[in-house]
This record gives sequence, structure tokens and C-alpha cells, in this order.
Amino acid sequence: MIQEWKREPYSISTERARLDIDIIHGFLSRAYWSVGVPREIVSKALDHSLNFGLFQGEEQVGLARVVTDYATFAYVADVFVLEAYRGLGLSKWLMQCMVSHPELQHLRLWTLRTRDAHGLYRQFGFAAPSAPERAMELFFPDVYKQTTQKARE
Repeated sequence: MIQEWKREPYSISTERARLDIDIIHGFLSRAYWSVGVPREIVSKALDHSLNFGLFQGEEQVGLARVVTDYATFAYVADVFVLEAYRGLGLSKWLMQCMVSHPELQHLRLWTLRTRDAHGLYRQFGFAAPSAPERAMELFFPDVYKQTTQKARE
């Protein structure tokens, strides 16, 4: 079910067809968490997520992506607002829309990773893991470099 929110002259939509892959890839390929990510990977990630596109008119100016099973957990990823649109409260509005989405209510666990936006996420109840000793991960920070190198060969 497509959801939309409006705050003139901006809107947020979960409609996948509205997303501008060029804008999203352009930003994410430079972002500290996904430097060099291939366009195909961005497109595949969007295909398998609940996306919240932020628009001024028809122009995409931001994004937040949720990876979820709609029943027990949500992983918040790729939250951004283009530099020219920062300082307007848009990232906070994006998060409000995301956490209030009707299909994401009653989840047991929301999680995310950030290097520098702790203040934003704390406003929505996010905190350090309650039991970090229980958390484990497989982390491949250079996977996009390897993917890019293989594509050149």
C-alpha cells in the first residue's frame, strides 16, 4: 500500500516508481557508509525495501529505506537529505513518517547504524543496543571496492 505525506512544497511517498535512481545512487556512492556502491546494488536494495522518497515537487531530495519483514523487525538504512535541503527539518519529518507508517507498527525491534546522526535518531527513541554482547555481525567494509574491481577486469 502506497503512503504519502505532504508538507508544501515537499512530499514523502513510498511509491517505488517515483524514486530517482540517479539521484539516490549519486548520493550513496559518495556517502561514508556506501562509498563506491554500484548502481545495480542500489536498485536491488530499493526493490527489496520499503522506501520513503522525499520530494520537492517531482524532484527527489532525500530518502530513507527500511528493510523489514513487516512483523518483527526493521532495519533503517540510507537516510539522507541532499545538502541544499538540509536545516529545514526534513530529516526529522522523514523519520516521523517512517516510524508512524501503519505497516511498521508493533515491530519488536528497530535497528540502524550511524556515525554522526545520533541526535536525530534519539528523538525517535533509538539508543545504544540494550545488550551489545548479544549482537554479532559479518561486516565487509570493502565489498563495493571488490565489486568495482571485478567489473573492470
